[in-house]
Formats: sequence, C-alpha cells, structure tokens
Amino acid sequence: MCGIVGFVGNTPCSSLLLDGLRRLEYRGYDSAGIAIADDTGQVRICRAEGKLTRLEEAFRAEPFDGTVGLGHTRWATHGRPTESNAHPHRVGRVIVAHNGIIENYLELKEALQRQGRHFSSETDTEVVAHLIDEALATGADSLKEATWRALDRIEGSYALVVMETENPDELLVARHASPMVIAHGDGCAFAASDVPAVLSHTRDFVFLEDGDTALLRADEISIFDADHRPVDRPIKRISWDPISAEKQGYKHFMLKEIYEQPARIVDTLRGRVSVDRGEVHLPELGLDADTVAALDKIVFVACGTSYFAAQIGKYLIEEVARVPVETELASEFRYRNPILSENTLAIAISQSGETADTLAAIREAKERGARTVCICNVIESTIARESDGVLYTHAGPEIGVASTKAFTTQVAAVSMLALLLGRLNGRLESDRAQELIEALREIPAHMETLLQDVDVYERIARQYSQATSFLYLGRGNQFPIAAEGALKLKEISYIHAEGYAAGEMKHGPIALIDRELPVVVLCPKNAVYEKTFSNVEEVKARGGRIIAIGTDGDHRLQNLADVMIPLPDAPDFVQPLLSVVAVQLIAYYIADFKGTDVDQPRNLAKSVTVE
Repeated sequence: MCGIVGFVGNTPCSSLLLDGLRRLEYRGYDSAGIAIADDTGQVRICRAEGKLTRLEEAFRAEPFDGTVGLGHTRWATHGRPTESNAHPHRVGRVIVAHNGIIENYLELKEALQRQGRHFSSETDTEVVAHLIDEALATGADSLKEATWRALDRIEGSYALVVMETENPDELLVARHASPMVIAHGDGCAFAASDVPAVLSHTRDFVFLEDGDTALLRADEISIFDADHRPVDRPIKRISWDPISAEKQGYKHFMLKEIYEQPARIVDTLRGRVSVDRGEVHLPELGLDADTVAALDKIVFVACGTSYFAAQIGKYLIEEVARVPVETELASEFRYRNPILSENTLAIAISQSGETADTLAAIREAKERGARTVCICNVIESTIARESDGVLYTHAGPEIGVASTKAFTTQVAAVSMLALLLGRLNGRLESDRAQELIEALREIPAHMETLLQDVDVYERIARQYSQATSFLYLGRGNQFPIAAEGALKLKEISYIHAEGYAAGEMKHGPIALIDRELPVVVLCPKNAVYEKTFSNVEEVKARGGRIIAIGTDGDHRLQNLADVMIPLPDAPDFVQPLLSVVAVQLIAYYIADFKGTDVDQPRNLAKSVTVE
C-alpha cells in the first residue's frame, strides 16, 4: 500500500515522478502528491485527493520543475483521504513522504503540541516531519543526523524519503519493516517503494534492509546500517521487461494478467520438474531427505488470496507426502501462542514478500525454532531475505490489485513442493510422481483452452450482475477455490459473496437459497464428485440459480445447472489450477459489466504492509 518515488539528478524530474507514481498505482491509493526543488532551491508541493489524474490536473494548472523531488500515493490509515492529509508533508525546512505506520504517533504528537508545534493534518506522518525539523532546530548538524534523532523516537514501520529546503540537492531515505529500493543511474539516483516505479530508467537496484538509511546525491549514494555505520549492500539486477507493466491492448490489467497465466505457470515450472525421472528440483529451499523425515508438521502462514493457496497446499501435501499440515491466517497466528518446534517447517506465502502480518508470523516461527521457507513473487523482498529458503513464483509484476497470476503460480509452487516432500520422504512413488508432474505440465495448455471462449462469462454477467449476494460451494481442494472465487467477486464487483465447504451448506447457508441467489458450484469429476453433485441437487430443489463449473462432457451436471462452465478433464491434484480461471473470469466480467474500477477497487491495496 502507498507508493514512493524519489529522484536526485541534473535533469527536470516532474515527468519522471508522475510516471513513477503511475507505475505504482497497483499498490492502491486514495490521494497523491509531489514535491520538487526548483533551480532557486525553493521547494514546491502539489497534492490532490483521489486518482493521479486529479494530481496531474492540479499540476498542469500551476506547473513547476526541478532536478530533485519526491512523489507519493497514499492509502488512508490515519486520517481521511483528503488533500491536507496527502503526502508529501512539509514542516519548516523538512518535506517528508512516508509508507507505514508510526505506532506511537499520538504520544509524540501530544508532546510536540505541548512545545507549541501546530499540525495541519490528521496523519501520523506529520509527526516525523516535526521531529526532524525539531532536531535541525536544536543542533543536528545535517539532515542525516536529524533524521537519525527522529527515528530513535519512533515506534512502528516506515519507508521514508526526506528533503530539506536548505540542502535541496540530496534526499535522505530510511527503511524499517516497509519496503524501499534505491538505485544509481547516469548522473542521478532513484528511490522507490517498489521496482516498477523506475524500472524504465535502471535495472540495477539496492534493496535496503531494516534499519538502513541512505543519502542520495546525483553523483553518490551512501548507505548506513541500523547502528549508523557505513555499509555496502549488494546490487541486484532485475530482469523484468518494463513493457510487461503495460496493458498490451487488454481493457484492464487484471484481464491481461488472467491471460498471462499459462505462460507464468510455464515459467514457474521451468527447470524445476523432470517427468522422465519423476523428480522435482528445488535446491533453493534447502530441504533434504533427513530434514523432511524429521518433520512432525508443516505450518502455512498467509493472508488473503495467498491463504487460499496455502489451503490447497494442505490438501496436496497431506495427499502425496502424508505430512500433517496446518494453515494459519498470519494475522491470527502472530497474536496467539502457537506450538512449534525445530521439527516444524513454517511456510510463508506472500505475493509481495512484504505483507506485514505474514512477515511477523514468519519471524515468530523462527524465534520458536522452526525452519522457515517462503513462496513469493518479489526477489529480495523482506520475507524472502529472512526465510531459510525461498521459492520464487516467476509471476512477474502484477499490476491489478486483485491477484490472479500471482495466485496460480503460488498454487503451482505448492504443488511442486508437495511432490518434492513426497519424493524426499518416500511416500510418493516415482511412477505416480511422473503422472502428477505430467499433469502439471499440461496445465498451461488446458488454461489456453479455457481462455478461448468467454461467451459464457459474458452471459453470466448479463444475467446475474444485479444479484446482491452469491454463494460459492466446493469440496476437497475445490473448497479453497470457492473461497477465492467469492473473494474475487467481492473485491472487484462489490457484490457480497461467501465461499463455503459444500458439505457445510446444510448447516446454515441453505436458509439463503431461493430464486434470487446465484450459487456457483465447483463440481469437476474427482473423488468427491458424487457428494458435491448431491449438493447441487439440494440447491436445485430449493430454486437456487446454479452456475456449475465441471468437467467437459458431464451432461448430468449440465442438465441440472442453469449455466455450465466446462473444464478440461484433469487429475484431482491439478484441478484447482483450472477451476480458478473460471471463477476469476466470472468475477472479472461481472465487475466489468457493472462498470467498477477493476484494477484498483475501492479501499484495497496491492501490498498490505500495515496490520
């Protein structure tokens, strides 16, 4: 959530800052602003409530430019989404943009107010600007020293970019528990909360670590660790193609990313699976036969969509590796007293690798002695760096806030992990592993088939977009897909939806079923097909409107349903990777028909880096 971009150089930067903010829109925001030091050293600020177009309109009305500046997109936490609460904030000589949460801001604000300081916003961020300005006024000999003094008084998370009017040729960057990258270009330097903001200008990035600060000038970058000692951080080259962040003719980024899924599954599997030998190669996880044999359980920690990928992982791992698996919402896990040991494998799943609750959960697991690995999409993210092993999903940049290709590559990753564990502990025979790996490798082609015909989804949108509620039902590894389908519909169409285990329908939700309620039932041919089919019959008997997602050629299901979405025939193990495409497209076409903001749904952020 929120986005930051900063620039120090010898060329005008207003266009670069606005373009960088545009590339960070996927993170979610409700106001935006830029601050630029002009040729005279005067710093001017332009801010606006709402989308970037509002900021661009305000900027065009009174344009300014310079060679040093910073920009910010804000997702409201403390204070309403108004122009006065938008970043950057200015206090005296200090201009600040901030991502994160200052947990003790009320205490600090009250102390500053007692000293006679006045606040112009409702935000926690303005406290930071006051603290730095106060330090400069009371003897700090540089912006760096003043910022360190301020940070010593702060509790919480932050990614900061700070500018001072009396030294308008530099930026001070600081990071703790909120992502921040910096980069050095040809006679310039960049700072950003995420790589896409400036990827069109450089591919070589430094990922700051917790407690780091960095002083950026056009010809020099100096980095200091948490103890304020000079330190070198490695430069990482990013291979993403900047054009992958463009829509390429699709109406929305989300639709583009749905259609990218076959290729991203190929990328995730490439070089990691061998059909001939029935083997999976994931050396980056650091798991061997002895380690796996000693495991007493596996614990997944994740949030949102990633949690549903973890639930699928539970089904798959317990099926083929016969290791007990627990799935935990990271936001709950961190506030209870979990039972872990050195024989526990804790697996974090996070698209961004920066999800605050998931990061806290994996740290808790490490403190309790568990071995930790993560599945994520962002190279050198905090969770990736802090885990004992990491499995990257190779989804590439995902711009749409509602996750699609990141989710399916996570499911591909947990599928490979299940196969690896089963082979390492001897519970999965080579012949069976070969069958399942071949089934995984066939998924991209099956996805392509699913994506060829969207008429059924357009028809569903026309027929059911006026419904006020949906029910999604599934059994076994289709239950998490039911939950994911309901989440997608809620996120982008704003229609209430619930994902339920089909066997639980009689324990409450059946009371809701009538002729006004669309019921999406995931009923492919699998081990629990007959049980799920009986639930379809129960819905039909009560007048429910059935949207069935089932195996192609299942005329029995087709005759019972109001609408049938056919899936290619595939083994149970890989079916979630097919049925999820169907629920994604249902949500997308309903949202598009309703005219909602598909890529940036209200109140949501791409990377949730606060609790």
